[in-house]
Amino acid sequence: MRQSDRKIAEGILFTDQYQLTMAQLYYRLGLHEKRVQFEHFFRDYPDYGAHKAGYCINAGLEWFLDWMREVHIREEDLTYLRSQTGRAGTRVFQDDFLDWLRRNGTFDAITLRAIPEGRVVHPQVPLTVVQGPLAIAQILETPLLNHLNYQILVATKAARIYDSGRGRLLLEFGLRRGQGKGANAGARAALIGGADFTSNVGVSHLLGYPPKGTHAHSMVQVFMALGEGELSAFRAYAEVYPDDCLLLVDTINTLESGVPNAIKVFEELRRKGHQPMGIRLDSGDLAHLSIQAAKMLDKAGFPDTLIVLSGDLDELIILQILTQIAEEAPRYGVDPDRLISRLAYGVGTRLITSWGHPALGGVYKLVAICDQGHWVPAIKISETPNKTPNPGHKQVWRVYDHRDKAIADLLSLDDEDPRQMDQIIFRHPSDQTRYRKLNRDTIAEIEPLLVTVLEEGRLVYDFPSIEEIRAQRKADVSRLDPGVKRLINPHIYHVSLTQRLWELKQELIASAN
Repeated sequence: MRQSDRKIAEGILFTDQYQLTMAQLYYRLGLHEKRVQFEHFFRDYPDYGAHKAGYCINAGLEWFLDWMREVHIREEDLTYLRSQTGRAGTRVFQDDFLDWLRRNGTFDAITLRAIPEGRVVHPQVPLTVVQGPLAIAQILETPLLNHLNYQILVATKAARIYDSGRGRLLLEFGLRRGQGKGANAGARAALIGGADFTSNVGVSHLLGYPPKGTHAHSMVQVFMALGEGELSAFRAYAEVYPDDCLLLVDTINTLESGVPNAIKVFEELRRKGHQPMGIRLDSGDLAHLSIQAAKMLDKAGFPDTLIVLSGDLDELIILQILTQIAEEAPRYGVDPDRLISRLAYGVGTRLITSWGHPALGGVYKLVAICDQGHWVPAIKISETPNKTPNPGHKQVWRVYDHRDKAIADLLSLDDEDPRQMDQIIFRHPSDQTRYRKLNRDTIAEIEPLLVTVLEEGRLVYDFPSIEEIRAQRKADVSRLDPGVKRLINPHIYHVSLTQRLWELKQELIASAN
């Protein structure tokens, strides 16, 4: 692909055709400059089939903002749009609209509020709130969903894997299996969600992390084909990387060849004053093999070396491995807790692809439009109740009880402050029979979640570092009830509306019918 073509594909035309045709329609009707508000949210947690998420992790905002602030309409883009024709051979985009787009084809008029990256988020809650001219805000829909939905998926998967692995070292190995260059965004999201390092060299450099990896089976195969064998391969690797020696031991036979040869090399390293890192197991019964390998390493005097497990792992498989270790290890004289404490996990395909649930289903819906100086709430009616968005200008609040646990996310109108209410009514967003009342003294804390990021194209937010985002994720997850964090059949976290917002929604639904 030529560089000029790539700029068209990845610039402001990184959007769907219908966004542009709608923008021209708005221009024809004189609506293109009318200020509107769209909200980005998702309707359901990822469902992986055998297990389901009970929370998500927000991610992707900084890279999306970087893209927004870099792109603008270019003459090459306009030339391409000018060349498009419809079924009758007439041009799709007319010169007057393209002239307007030439003058206004940036996102400098957009104001954006968002829940920061790393925060725990839930269905129906506005994650990103966009205000701006209708035509430009419409064009923004597709790239916003593309940039944010995927990173949320991967960050959520990583958080679940991290939790399943009890916080042990987690390495992201998915670059070879990711969807094109989207794997870069996936690696970043994995770091936000819980991965400690990634094998992706470029993203590691960009984000200030050292890349991590071991070696492939092919290295051992090379030495075998040359008649030198597995032991010679391990010795060569140890000679080049004496202080970072982590050996993949399952090319031939894990317990009869790989681990014994690794121990020989480790003993040689120790005599030279180096401390070996450990071994990697990539196939077979990983629970049983890790028990036997730990027993052999302990007997040889290497009780602290890592045992890295890899090979199509995800949160449920890791949970099953740890359950098996807890049951089986004592039979071989191995302390299961001590073994689990030395495990690390290399997770690739099932993390980078969000295996089992490849698309978040995040949506971008119009909720308000400014008419003659007044904001008018907008609503879309759906026969499926949870597909009817919550209208109007809103704020999002997280409510904590006196156990320091989050018990609900509360959506209010923008001029409401539940911190000033003596009693709060929590309304179910779509079921009018379900609500509850809480007195303010039963609530320990109410925290606003949306922050202003852009004001008419001007950045007004200091992006935190990845480490700060990771710390926020850990704090948020720790404040969830254990039932919400369950890998299988998690408890439902409550997302509610204030009484005023619920009444506004019902009024709009009634008036539309």
